[in-house]
Amino acid sequence: MISKKHTHNQSVGKRGEDEAAAFLGGKGYTILQRNFRCSEGELDIVARQRDVLVFVEVKTSSGDAFGPPQEWVDRRKQAQIGRVAQVYLQQLEDEPDCRFDVVAVQIQQDGQARINHIQDAFWLES
Repeated sequence: MISKKHTHNQSVGKRGEDEAAAFLGGKGYTILQRNFRCSEGELDIVARQRDVLVFVEVKTSSGDAFGPPQEWVDRRKQAQIGRVAQVYLQQLEDEPDCRFDVVAVQIQQDGQARINHIQDAFWLES
């Protein structure tokens, strides 16, 4: 049986990804793919901004109990995103310039979304 909390968290996460995709589209990004999955994990959004391929991690909260959502992307999560990005890049014929962004979406009590877009949020160590 699926708990109400689990389905609530899923709907909050889906709303956050929808808000992030719309925000990025409004800033001129082309959304190439959402929810790319492989054995290493998932990329929330893969987008293009001019000649740069952008891997976007979306974190959504509906409260302040756990701190700002962008802070949830720790080194472990960054490494996982990097592994998934490598799988994605292996499917391409070219090697585009890439970067990693984080979009933090906070759903306010009035239902409005506050968005914090962090470009070049992290780099992977080689």
